[in-house]
Amino acid sequence: MFVAGATARAAAEITGVNRNTVRIFYQRLRQLIASQLPSYELSGEVEADESYFGGVRKGKRRRAAAGKIAVFGLLKRGGKVYTAIIPNAKTETLLPIIKEKVQPDSVVYTDSFKAYNALEVSDFHHRRIITTPPYMQKRETTSMELKTSGTRRSVI
Repeated sequence: MFVAGATARAAAEITGVNRNTVRIFYQRLRQLIASQLPSYELSGEVEADESYFGGVRKGKRRRAAAGKIAVFGLLKRGGKVYTAIIPNAKTETLLPIIKEKVQPDSVVYTDSFKAYNALEVSDFHHRRIITTPPYMQKRETTSMELKTSGTRRSVI
């Protein structure tokens, strides 16, 4: 089921196992796979974005959403993706990850979230993508946002 891309919910229904049991099993498989992957750096055009998974849908959403897990992602356009679960979406959390995983002189695309302001004075070429209409630029719903949107649907 895991390899076929079935969600935990679908796998639970098919196998008759509790959904939380399948979710924990999937999580352990992901951790095992991740521990075996080689380390790599991203270069060229790289997109950075944070996203939130899980939690209750009622109340606040996005960055203020209580009970959600914050995930930070880096995507090399046309290439690899790096993701990490983060405790918060502050500059002190995001910038070290970017410095570790992205080569200097790369172009880093982000949204207008204030945590990315530090990229303006770093070793990277920082470009902001305005993601709220009517200012949305052509092609500029970032690939990273599209990737996390698809991931959110497959995980839940």
